[in-house]
Amino acid sequence: MDTENIKIQIKTFFGLEQTLAEEIKKLGGRNVEIKNRAVNCEGDLGFLYKINYSARTALKILVPIHEFKAFNQHQFYDRLFKFEWENFMDVDQSFSIDATVNSETFKHSQFVTLKMKDAIVDYFQEKFKRRPNVETRNPDIKFHLHIDRELVMISMDSSGDPLFKRGYRREQGEAPINEVLASGMLQLAGWDGKGNFLDPMCGSGTLLIEAAMIAMDLPAQIFRKRFGFQNWNNYDADLFAKIKEFRINRVRQFDGKIVGYDIDARMLNAARMNVEAAEMEDVIEIKKQNFFDSKKELFPLLMVFNPPYDERISINDDDFYKKIGDTFKTHYPNTLAWLISSDLEAVKKIGLRPSRKIKLFNGKLETRFLQYEMYEGTKKIHKLEDNK
Repeated sequence: MDTENIKIQIKTFFGLEQTLAEEIKKLGGRNVEIKNRAVNCEGDLGFLYKINYSARTALKILVPIHEFKAFNQHQFYDRLFKFEWENFMDVDQSFSIDATVNSETFKHSQFVTLKMKDAIVDYFQEKFKRRPNVETRNPDIKFHLHIDRELVMISMDSSGDPLFKRGYRREQGEAPINEVLASGMLQLAGWDGKGNFLDPMCGSGTLLIEAAMIAMDLPAQIFRKRFGFQNWNNYDADLFAKIKEFRINRVRQFDGKIVGYDIDARMLNAARMNVEAAEMEDVIEIKKQNFFDSKKELFPLLMVFNPPYDERISINDDDFYKKIGDTFKTHYPNTLAWLISSDLEAVKKIGLRPSRKIKLFNGKLETRFLQYEMYEGTKKIHKLEDNK
C-alpha cells in the first residue's frame, strides 16, 4: 500500500455528507469528493489515523485495495483467489467481511461474502499450507466488499468498530440518538462552542456530551481503545502517538454552559452516568426540569433536542408539540432552536414556521431536522432595527 497517497472512502449518514466533507477538508484531506452517504478523499497514513481519531461525522473509514469486474461467480472467486492477500493480512490473523451488494448477477450478499471468505482461505492454504480464521465478533482485519452491478471493490476497514461507538456511553434510553448523528446535528445547527447550549429533553445525554466535545475541540475518539488500522502490517505506532498528542494539545477551555433537562428520573440517571464516563461533570449540568415550565436562563443560547418518542413517555403528540411551540414563544425569546422529529404532521402543531428543514435519518426513521428562530416582537421590527 502506498502510504503517501491513500485513496480513502469515509461513510456517513444521509444528510451529513457536506458536514463530513468540511471536516475532512479542515483535517487536511485532498481531492475531497461528496458521494451518497460517503465522502471520498486522499491522504497519507498520518491523515488516515487523524480522521479516525478526530472526524465527528464519520461512521467508518475504508481504504480500497482491489477493484475488478466479474460477470459470474467463477470470475468473482478466481479474481479473489489470485489476489496477494498476504500484503494485507497475516495467516495468523482473523478476519471478517461485510458486504453491500447492488447487482443482478450477485443477488445475495451472504453468498458472495461466503465466496470471498473461501477465496481468501484457499489462497493461504495453497500458498502457506495454513488457513486464517474467520471471526465475526472481534476480527483482527475487517474487509468490506462492495458490488455495484459487475464492479467489485474490496476495501479494508481502518476503523474496526463503527466510529459512533465513542466509548463513553454506559447507559442508553429507549430511543437514543446515534453519536455521529448527534454531532452532525450540532454542526448543522452551527454549534461551535461559543455561547451556551441547552438540550431541554436530554434523555441519556448524547447531544450534551457531543456538544461538550465540540466546544472543547476534544477528538471524537479520545475514549476509544482500539482501531482497525492498529492490526495492519504497515501500522506506525510512533506516528499515531504523535497525532494523538498533537490533537490533545489543541483541546481548549470552554467558558459557556451546557445544560440538559429531563423529567424522567431513569433518563437523568443514565445521562449522569454517561457524563461521568466522559469525564465532563465540570462542563455539563443536568437538571430535573420540565421544559414546559422552564424559562430562558442562558444568554446567548442555542437549543438542540430530540423530543421523546411515544414509547418513552406517553404523550399526546398534538398537545405535546403545541406545548413545545408555546414554550418557545413565551419563555425563549431571541433563541435559535432545532429539533429532530419523524412525526411530520405533529410538528405542524408547534405553530411556528421552521426557517430551515433538513432531511436526516435516525436509524431507519426518516426525519426532519427543523430550525426555529424566536424573536421578541416581530421579525419586521428586528429587520427595521438591523437596517438602521
